[in-house]
Amino acid sequence: MKKILFSVLVIFYLTGCDSLMKVADEAMAQAQSSNNKLTEQEVIKGLKEALEVGTDKAVGILSKTNGYYGDAAVKILLPPDAREILKHKDHPLLKAVGVSKMVDDVVLRMNRAAEDAAKSATPIFKNAVKSMTISDAWNILKGSDTAATHYFRQKTFTSLVNLYKPVMQKSLDKPLVAGISANSAWRTLTTSYNKVARTMGWKKVNTDLTDYATRKGVNGLFVKIADQEKQIRKDPAARINDILQRVFNPDNW
Repeated sequence: MKKILFSVLVIFYLTGCDSLMKVADEAMAQAQSSNNKLTEQEVIKGLKEALEVGTDKAVGILSKTNGYYGDAAVKILLPPDAREILKHKDHPLLKAVGVSKMVDDVVLRMNRAAEDAAKSATPIFKNAVKSMTISDAWNILKGSDTAATHYFRQKTFTSLVNLYKPVMQKSLDKPLVAGISANSAWRTLTTSYNKVARTMGWKKVNTDLTDYATRKGVNGLFVKIADQEKQIRKDPAARINDILQRVFNPDNW
């Protein structure tokens, strides 16, 4: 600042008052602009805040009825090895035991369990955000529309699955639809199919539904967090507090 004032005084003697005022204004604007530049710590704080806000909104969306079931982007379908059931579902022996309806029942109940489990996701995800170390913060800030969410997923997915699994297990065991749980419906489906499969020489189905549903449920949460990050980056109105407004304003970069 002393250098700026000295330069101003020199110019005063050389050019006169009008020029002095112009140069002074420019110097002060430059100084103010320099003071507004983001620090790396602010960038890290802003990225974490965006992920926390995104988590809040993602949970709010997915924990509602049809949050998973009614959204094709996150709806949880049968596990991959259950394609064997779909491949043979029109066989008379499977049709006789009503396998098609069992499949529909499992999908509905599994998604209802995911919606129920999502209600408890907020503290698990927010704690992961808070404890996460962010490197290359500037590259993340200036990266793609979902760069922060991608980084979050890359660093925490496995640990989040492990933390979230007991929550999903509890929801899968709840009789959320017509007094029958998703796990109960899954056992009915796989038992009915595997009896016929043993007779016909087909491949049996033995998926751990809890692990599968947990991974799909966590993945769905990341999909929605990414959607919220896009909003924060593109729409100033989505930057609901000072740190988001400051960090995601490109003028401060």
